[in-house]
Amino acid sequence: MESGADQFSLRPDRRRAMTGRGAHIHPTAACLESALRRRAFGRALRIAGVLDTGELTEAIQGP
Repeated sequence: MESGADQFSLRPDRRRAMTGRGAHIHPTAACLESALRRRAFGRALRIAGVLDTGELTEAIQGP
């Protein structure tokens, strides 16, 4: 996750090497869609603001 002024970018950490708070998600489109619909990332990461899920979506669903 990278942050700016109330904007956050979700990034996959396949090697599990990044520091900081994380959230687990199955690498399937259905699981991603469910998490987005339930706004689970904001709660899991304890953040409020705009979430950019583009990089995570591309990693799971492909280009």
